[in-house]
Formats: sequence, structure tokens, C-alpha cells
Amino acid sequence: MPWDRATLALTLLAIDPTGLGGANIRARTGPVRDAFLEALAVLPSPASKLHPAMDDDSLFGGLDLTRTLQTGTLTQNKGLLRQYPTHVLTMADRCEPDLAARLAMAMDAGTLQTLVTLDEGADADEAAPAALTERMAFHITLDLATRDIGLLPDEVEITRAQRLLPSLATPDDTIMTLSQICISLGIDSARAPIFALRAARAHAALRGDTAIAPQDIETAAALTLAHRATMLPPTDLPPEEQEADPAPPPSPQDIGQLEDRVLEAVMTHLPEGLLDQIKVTGRLGSGSGAGAKHRGNRRGRPKPARPGRFSGRNRLDLMATLRTAAPWQKLRGGGQGHIKVQPSDFRIKQYEDKSDRVLIFTVDASGSAAMARLAEAKGAVELLLADAYARRDHVGLIAFRGEAADTLLPPTRSLVQTKRRLAALPGGGGTPLAAGLLEAMAMAETTRRQGMSPCIVILTDGRANIALDGTADRPKACSDADAVSAQIRTNGIDSIVLDLGNRPSRYLSELAARMDGMYMPVPRADAHKMSGAVSAALKDQT
Repeated sequence: MPWDRATLALTLLAIDPTGLGGANIRARTGPVRDAFLEALAVLPSPASKLHPAMDDDSLFGGLDLTRTLQTGTLTQNKGLLRQYPTHVLTMADRCEPDLAARLAMAMDAGTLQTLVTLDEGADADEAAPAALTERMAFHITLDLATRDIGLLPDEVEITRAQRLLPSLATPDDTIMTLSQICISLGIDSARAPIFALRAARAHAALRGDTAIAPQDIETAAALTLAHRATMLPPTDLPPEEQEADPAPPPSPQDIGQLEDRVLEAVMTHLPEGLLDQIKVTGRLGSGSGAGAKHRGNRRGRPKPARPGRFSGRNRLDLMATLRTAAPWQKLRGGGQGHIKVQPSDFRIKQYEDKSDRVLIFTVDASGSAAMARLAEAKGAVELLLADAYARRDHVGLIAFRGEAADTLLPPTRSLVQTKRRLAALPGGGGTPLAAGLLEAMAMAETTRRQGMSPCIVILTDGRANIALDGTADRPKACSDADAVSAQIRTNGIDSIVLDLGNRPSRYLSELAARMDGMYMPVPRADAHKMSGAVSAALKDQT
């Protein structure tokens, strides 16, 4: 049961909180998460709550401005990380990379001994930073109903296990077994087998045993390795193993023979949807649907203040300015209750916001196969637009055929408007690929000036035969397309080429490389395949 698995992980963390680092809890706010947070009381020390918006002085310590101004003596305060060994980071999916890096450094230094992150992300693209989850043994998903809440960890058993843990024996070949399992699952983290070993020791102590047993290895691997897997392990066994009679359960001395059993245990605990993603892409993707980050001075997420000149176009960070000026008051003649500020003390507020991304579909509407190709392109656009609100994407549509390219759909999020504009999308004629690329580049530059992050998605079979001047000249048409693609690369515009031909086209592959974009052959494509290919490519680019 998910609840039992979650409470078991919490129990092992309570037995060895420093060695296991912590746990990432993925759950939306509600009674299930509240019940589990109450169970955190079994951890050896009380936990303080952290928030991604907290400043560095609150977290890591710094100048105590109030005391400094009152006493006239430079006074430092202790940050929360030095006051408590255990912390709960709320809204971890919104934690910025710079804060995650500093927390990770605190974990490595031992200042932050145990961390529990609360991940409230709505989908796979919104998650706690990898810099933190890499340093925590467990990933707990509480996707269950209130009626499924079960028993809480037993504090008496935890206390007994804590006393037994230091004297626990570890077989010599256990580390080798866990390392081989990590290799089979595509886990390249050196921390993973160490976490698995510590979890196995804690589980053996919880059972009251004096040494690690096979069942401890299986349970620990399922709890610490399943969420880290990036590939499926080999399933084919040698013939002699397939024909052999079942052997009795191995003893602790034979743990090196347990890889198959442990892998099977891990496979049963892989997150939902992980197998399908691995089968399609080979490895897990990451990233979000948002576009590039932009630094501003008015709105967005707060960033650390920077030195600068105060003007009407920016905002002064008063507290940061006073903190900068406070240490110099004796030299400047500042008195008690008074502080002298110089222009060099000014600190300006900074904000960072992610721009919207624009997917510019550039569709080959030429030739005898145009009707089928355009029908599937319409479906792909509609599928991608359906979750545009969640991914903050806009969608634009350009069709090229005959002698030119036309913008059929300016960037929009409106699903109703998209369906109307797509319904009458025309087809037939020559293939002016260069004209389509030129029109897409123009739209990309326009949206970029509006603060968006464009990405050109080209759907074609690559048989360009109309040059930019409208002449039916295949070599010149290809040369013009090459020139425009080089310009797209120079302008730094992201691009994806979907090859819809029956066979992969070498020319389109080279065209994608010339744009510094991604090339993906999608023979016999339908709307779902194209939508999936674009989504996978966008994840790889972020």
C-alpha cells in the first residue's frame, strides 16, 4: 500500500536521519499530506519550516540590523540552518537553482543534516530541484484518498532500532550487489548505493536483527532506487538459469546472488508512467514548458539585491541598503538610532520571471500528400494547445505551398480560435521550404521582441523545389533554404525538424544541424505521434 510504503520510508529516516539525508514528499495540500506531516514528529529533532522566498540572512545567518543599530556594534545572527538540524522546505517545486545549490552545500557540510522537501508540482515538469533530491534517500508520493491513511510509525520500535543500528553487521559483498543493481537501472549517482545500504541497515535494525538479510536489501532498493531509475534492466536470463530448479532463499552470505530478486522488487515500485517514458526515449527527460528567464526590476520572483544607482526606473531595496551601510557607521560618525547612507550602499531590487514560449508550426502544405499531412498537423496543434495554459505555451501556424508561405494563425492560446482557423487550411502546389523558414523566422523575431521565447517546429518531407524568387529550381530552392536555416542559427532561435517522409531524409538532417536544431524522423506520423515528438524534443532542449 502507498501509505505503508511512505510510513516505512519515514521510519527508516527516523532511525538514521543523518545517513539517509531526507525525503522528497510529492503531494498536493490536503488531509493526506497533513496526516503525513504530523507523522514527521517521529524524527529525532523538531523540524523548522523553510520557504523558497526566505532571504539568505534568515537561512544562513548574517547581519542583525536591529541590534547593530541599537548598540552601535556589529552584531551577527544565526540563521535557521544553524539553529535546527532538521528542516522542511515547503513549495520545493518553486525553489530557485541558486537557493537549491546553497542548501545542497549546507547538506554536504553537515550544517543541514536532514531535509524534507514538500513538492506540490502539478505535473512531472514541476519538481523539487535535482540538487536536493539527489542528496535525499527517499521519494514519497502521496497520491491516495483519505480513507487509505493507515497507521503511523511506532516511536518505540524506532528508539529500539536506533540503539541496535551501530552494532549491525554488514556482509562484505552487499555494496557490490547494490552497485550492480544501480548500473542495471542506469543510475550513475554514487550516493544511490550508499543510501540503499543505509536504508538496508535501518530496516534490519527495525526488524531487530543483528545483520543485513536479503529482505532488507530488497526493501531498501525499492525505496531508494526505484525513483532514480533511468533505464530498464536486462530481462533475458542465461539458458542454464531458465532451466534450473528454484533455489531456496539465499542466506546473508549469498547476498551477491540477489540481483535478480532485488531488481524485480524495484520494478514493482517504479513510478507510474516511468516504463512508457523509458521505452520511448531511452532516458528520462526533464525541464519545464516555460520559456527563457528574464531579469527585471518590477515584477516576478524576488532575486538577491544588486549594487546600483537608484533611479525612477528601478526600486530600492531598503533593508539590503541599510545592511550594507550598518558596518561602516563608526567610521562615518553615525550615532545611535541614526545611520548615514552613501550612494555606494544602494542596493536595487531584482526580479526574475519566465517568459511565455511560442511554438511556431511551419507546415509543408504542398504536393499530393498535403491533405493527410495537414489533417495530422491540425490534430497535433490542437493536442499541444490543449495543455498550453499549463505549459504557458502559445501556438502559431505557418503553411508554405505554391510559391510562398502564409501565416494562418498568429500566436495564440485560444483553442476555439485555433480550430476555426485550422478548419479551412489549404493545400497543394510546389514546396517553397525557404519561404516557410523565412516567414517562421520573422514570426520568431516578432515574438521575441514581445518578450517571448520562440521555437520553430518544421513539418515537411524535405522535397524543396521552389526558390525564394518563386522559380521552380530545386538546387536554388535547397540553397535558399540552407541560407535561411543558417540565419536562424545565427539569431539563436530554437528549432525542431519533424521529417514526415517515408524514409529519413539526409537533407533534412543536415538542415536541422545547420539550424543547430533537433531532427526527428516521424514516418507515417499521426497527430499523437507528432505531439509526443514535439513534447519530447522540447523537454530535451530545456
